[in-house]
Amino acid sequence: MYLISLGAGVLAGVLYGLINVRSPAPPAIALIGLLGMLIGEQIVPMAKRVIDGEPLTVSWFASECKPKITGVQARDVAAAEQTDSGSRKS
Repeated sequence: MYLISLGAGVLAGVLYGLINVRSPAPPAIALIGLLGMLIGEQIVPMAKRVIDGEPLTVSWFASECKPKITGVQARDVAAAEQTDSGSRKS
């Protein structure tokens, strides 16, 4: 999906270049700022978890924070572990 999105963006850029139109897309610095906002939003749930005395685990981060930052839904942790353990036995 990311490659398709990138490809569509490159195609749009080529078309804009061919017809001599400036792209309406924000500069890269603005996009980096947006990424920072997505990451920064996850500091609040992490802080709440620490204040409540709960551990910050990789599985919690992968299921709660990572999907909100990347936009990709997390796999079911139990299903992933089951698949991994099944492939090791083979």
